[in-house]
Amino acid sequence: MDDLELADWRERVARLYLSDVDLTGFRAGRDELFATHPQSPIPPAERVGFFGVRYFPPNPDAVVEAPLRAASGELRIDTGGPDGVVAYRRVAVAETPWGPLTLWWIEAYGGGLFVPLRDGTCGRDTYGGGRYLTDTVKGTFGRGVELLPGDRVRLDGNYLYNPSCAYDDRWACPLAPPENRVEVDIRAGELTYHD
Repeated sequence: MDDLELADWRERVARLYLSDVDLTGFRAGRDELFATHPQSPIPPAERVGFFGVRYFPPNPDAVVEAPLRAASGELRIDTGGPDGVVAYRRVAVAETPWGPLTLWWIEAYGGGLFVPLRDGTCGRDTYGGGRYLTDTVKGTFGRGVELLPGDRVRLDGNYLYNPSCAYDDRWACPLAPPENRVEVDIRAGELTYHD
C-alpha cells in the first residue's frame, strides 16, 4: 500500500500547488500534509506534536523575473538511494539577479522540470545541501517557477523548500549542482528543519 499512499501524497501536493490559496494558506496546507500524511518526510515519531516547518517571513524581494537562454548538456547524479543514478538535461539558464540558475529536465519516464539551488543561507539558516524551487515529478507546479511568454521565467523564492533528506536520513535526494549555487542570501522560503 506504500505505492498508493505515495500516489495520494503526490496528488495532494499537486492540488495544493495548483490551488488558489495565498502563501499563508499554502504553508498551512503543506504543514497539515506533513503532520498527517503517511508519506510525510517528517519521521513518524516527530509528527506527534508537530506544528509545522519554519519559514522566513514572506519576502516580496524574493520574487524575480529573468530572461531564459537555451542550454544543453546532461548531468548525472547518484542519489545514493533506490533511484540510483538519475540523468538531468539542461533546458535553459535563467539569468537571475541572484546569479545564473539552470533549469533541468529529469530524463526519466514522464520527465519533469527540476530547479534545485544553494544560496548563501544554506548551512546557516537553511538546509546545507540546498533547497528546491520546483520538482514537477513531485507535483510542485507553478508556484516557485512559472514560465512566461518571451523566453522568460518568474521565480518566487518564497516557495523554496527543503528536499526530503533534510527531514530524515531515510531519504536520498539530489542536491544543487555547482552551477546552481549562488553566493547571495535568498532570505525566503523554508528554514532548516533541525537546528
